[in-house]
Amino acid sequence: MTSILNLDAMRSAKVQTDPYPYFTVDQSILPDAVMAVIKDFPKIQDGGSFNLEDVKYGPQFDRLLKNLDTPEFRKILCDKFDVDVMDLPMMITLRGYSRQKDGRIHTDSKTKVLTILIYLNEEWTAETGKLRVLRSKDDMNDYVAEIVPGPGSLLAFKVTDNGWHGYPAFEGRRQSIQINFLTGEGANKKHKFFHGLSAKLKKLRRKGQDEEY
Repeated sequence: MTSILNLDAMRSAKVQTDPYPYFTVDQSILPDAVMAVIKDFPKIQDGGSFNLEDVKYGPQFDRLLKNLDTPEFRKILCDKFDVDVMDLPMMITLRGYSRQKDGRIHTDSKTKVLTILIYLNEEWTAETGKLRVLRSKDDMNDYVAEIVPGPGSLLAFKVTDNGWHGYPAFEGRRQSIQINFLTGEGANKKHKFFHGLSAKLKKLRRKGQDEEY
């Protein structure tokens, strides 16, 4: 199957090292495929992260998932960040809705080796909600790069102690796929358990609201 990932763009992207190793790609999915992928993105109505098994999605989104879990994609990341992720467990989670409290400055957990974010929105016209690569944990405006969460924009970074990132508060639909390479299978099971538990609680809460109103 021919990949719908823009692998050439990823290979040619330059890794920045200030303030930590990262690279960006404006169009990580081929232009003739990206809108079909977005159309098949799950209909997520709540904030937070969701495991793949907790949502329903269409065939073109499934094709993207299969293209991500390939030696070609992993090899690019190995070469970019000088780490071996060829055999590390991959965790994929989805976000579809941003709440006002989301986007606060944070670093990723030490169980993650690499984080790759691909945004899947048809367009982005809001001034807020753009992810920022930050120099510190204290200042959202002290950033070196800002990623517009449009159709297929990508940020990949090596998880470090100073890997601060976040975005100015935005509430509304904000679709993304997050790919993490983890230190081990135990970490993978732990993350998936908590994301799955969160999804079930949200579903129960929404059901209760539907019944009440």
